[in-house]
Amino acid sequence: MNWAMRRARPGSFVWLALHELRLTFRARPSKGVSRWIGYGLLALWLLIGCATGWALRDTPIPVLPEMLIGALGASLLALTFMTAQAMIGSQRTLYDSGDLSLLFTAPVPERTVLLAKLLGIAGAIALTYATLLLPMVVPVAILGNPQLFGLVALLAALAFAAAAFGLALTLTIATLVGPRAARTVGQIVAAVLGGAIFLGTQLLSHSDRRAGALVALFERLRANGVGSHGLSALPGRAALGDPLAIVILLGGALLLFFAAGSALQQLFLSGYQDGGMRLSRSKPTGRASGRLFHAGLTRTIFAKEWRLLARDPALAFQIVVRLIYMAPLLFVAFGKGHTLPLPATLAFGSVFIASQLVGSFAWLTVSAEDSPDLLAVAPVGKDEIDIAKLLAAFAMATPFALLLPIAIATQTVPGAAITLVMTAFGGAAAGYVELKLGKPGQRSTFVRRRQGGVVAGILSLLIALVFGGGAAAAVFLLGGGLAQLS
Repeated sequence: MNWAMRRARPGSFVWLALHELRLTFRARPSKGVSRWIGYGLLALWLLIGCATGWALRDTPIPVLPEMLIGALGASLLALTFMTAQAMIGSQRTLYDSGDLSLLFTAPVPERTVLLAKLLGIAGAIALTYATLLLPMVVPVAILGNPQLFGLVALLAALAFAAAAFGLALTLTIATLVGPRAARTVGQIVAAVLGGAIFLGTQLLSHSDRRAGALVALFERLRANGVGSHGLSALPGRAALGDPLAIVILLGGALLLFFAAGSALQQLFLSGYQDGGMRLSRSKPTGRASGRLFHAGLTRTIFAKEWRLLARDPALAFQIVVRLIYMAPLLFVAFGKGHTLPLPATLAFGSVFIASQLVGSFAWLTVSAEDSPDLLAVAPVGKDEIDIAKLLAAFAMATPFALLLPIAIATQTVPGAAITLVMTAFGGAAAGYVELKLGKPGQRSTFVRRRQGGVVAGILSLLIALVFGGGAAAAVFLLGGGLAQLS
């Protein structure tokens, strides 16, 4: 890629696009054990793909309606996740990228800068799925089924379309709610969008318990020709190598990509300028801000950490994602007739999720402290500061820790009490691990924090498993599971 950049004209679209793609590759782990583990897993996955390709070398792959419908469903699922990724990438480009001020003052057209950035977002999206898909698909295609190269074209089309959709949604949110709330609202929308199909399938399965709502939906789609005929069949036919379908999908995605770069140019520039301004909606009044101070060290630190946690966009994303994937447990808990068939399982899920949340919040309050030097020289004890920080982490996790115990209480009140106690112990242990072993970092690295604290991550997971398993066993033995067996 460096060779290609040297051949391209500096400042051109090709040069900027190659630079963005190089930054995408550089964002991957480049040193340490994680890199070699990744290489090993990728090599193993490639070997499996080669073995599969060799086994299927003389076996043509038929075009069946079921395969076309499955490809449509997989494409829609991938598009939602890709669009969520594109929204997060667009937010980072607008608000966290440090090179936009330099690029916009350089003699380079704004449209070229936007398209290059958009291509970098699409490349980051495609790289994630290409790592999972291509080591399996390419060997099979080379060794006897070349039509599967259509999957590569389908992946590229989905990445281009998702980049355009993600940027459009990000700029729309920034326009509607302003730069101050755009990051938090955008993270929440991205989380909901990423889990939309998953949540939809759970709702569908919950509303129809007869013989599998998803199977019934699949049969209905096949009966109506959705996915196997007409425009809805394009993803499946493109994946299986139909040239016309590939041209339509990839051409349409590229057209959408460049149209987004042209149409959203002014909004992108306005969003960047607004993001660099003062994000506070309030105006100084000249009055003393005594309401920001509290009597006592614990109350002051608690209020400060709570305020920071409550307005953290990355934290909002993590919370909404956890709530979405907690949905199956909540559907089981508050099912038809308000029955609770699996209290022990719900107890395990409650403790596991709550302890993980407390650990994440503890990392934000302790390891991601913005002013560690100031606190270190303050005339107060470090233990008192740490206790206040952990109390703030517990307070933020409490609403989520109460959801499943409330459901458990509808059948076994002692089981709910045990779940709450084990949740408190598990959260305290997870917070203590982060307090003692968590490595300092910036709040912006919240999503990637485990790269610097492998031991803390493993211990936190073990704590969640041990206390969650203990809660499940206690609830089962106390009567929740025995009552069901009897």
